[in-house]
Amino acid sequence: MNPRLRAALLARRRKRGVAGGETPHPRRGDGYEFAELREYEAGDDPRRIDWAATARAGEVQTRVMFEDHALVLAGALDASRSMFVGRDRSLYAIAHDALETWYALGAADDRCARILPDTAIADARRRGRSAAQLCSSLRDEEGSSFERTLRIACAAVPRDALLLIVSDFYDLEAQAPLLRALAVRCDCTALLARDPWASGLPLGGFVRLRDAESGSVRRVYIGKRERAAFAAAVAEREARVLSSLASMGMRCGVLERDPERALLEAFGVA
Repeated sequence: MNPRLRAALLARRRKRGVAGGETPHPRRGDGYEFAELREYEAGDDPRRIDWAATARAGEVQTRVMFEDHALVLAGALDASRSMFVGRDRSLYAIAHDALETWYALGAADDRCARILPDTAIADARRRGRSAAQLCSSLRDEEGSSFERTLRIACAAVPRDALLLIVSDFYDLEAQAPLLRALAVRCDCTALLARDPWASGLPLGGFVRLRDAESGSVRRVYIGKRERAAFAAAVAEREARVLSSLASMGMRCGVLERDPERALLEAFGVA
């Protein structure tokens, strides 16, 4: 477990002014996991005074703790055919790595849910590492409908669950209503799977390109100008997708090869 990510998970805040975002998180209370130090206020439990911090600061400091309550970690991956392209590994394989990293953030009492196109594993009796391992072991069938996965998530994921969504979001416009509904229902983190050739096409001259979704093939010419235009288009689309997801109330990151780095970026952890 990455302790910085776990801390960010517990300290999460939904943005105010977006649908579903009026309830701040985390819940602070008389738990056992440290949240922050702040100046003592009237009504604070004097047992929470941190005397060492008080001596350093010159003012009475109190320890604020997270409420002792279980989290629900849920995950949904895009398994459309465009996610099964890549250089040395497919986007889906990297997305699955991110999902494993996500479930590894769970503690002993946390619950896990894995959303698939044909079912949802959201059993409240499944907790801790066994639940995380079960959810991490499940894989989507290649070519599955991501829209169907999102529909099941809208119906099955518990309210206020922490939901990780990983996709290339090529059908963002069609899926936007479902994504907005999930942003209202859950605390959503979206990772955009970066185009494997975002830094530039390695091809040159006349080549045959196959569409990953439809299988159609076209013969095109790729030169210096075409490679530059492709890189610019990828960057523009990436910025547009991230902006759209953020406007829905989701925290966002870009997934390239390192899942922890992408999640830290999404949570704004340097």
